[in-house]
Amino acid sequence: MPARTITRADLSEAVYQEVGLSRNESAALVETVLNEIADALVRGEMVKISSFGSFWVRQKGQRIGRNPKTGDEVPILPRRVLVFRPSHVLKDRVNEPGAESGTPAASGAAPTPAPSTGPGSGSAG
Repeated sequence: MPARTITRADLSEAVYQEVGLSRNESAALVETVLNEIADALVRGEMVKISSFGSFWVRQKGQRIGRNPKTGDEVPILPRRVLVFRPSHVLKDRVNEPGAESGTPAASGAAPTPAPSTGPGSGSAG
């Protein structure tokens, strides 16, 4: 479980500290970036952020599910789901030795390579 959650205010503060904009300008910049990402996803566009990852919306068709308590079949309606695929750069950074306590490399255990999730390796898309 993560030790802490990064908020919009934390992102704004980081922009303020690193870029030197005023706090209000930093908050406005963060809001603009997040709104542009959200708007692009609503329009059905893919959002690729170099060395970070890609976001996109995938349409899921109707299917039949089951109520686990009663076993009754229940239709699950079609819907759009948000998908995120991290870049290899981000994956490597998260898994590098000493990245954070609790990761296999930081705890002394040998890191386990992630399964290949490149384009064409699954049904996401």
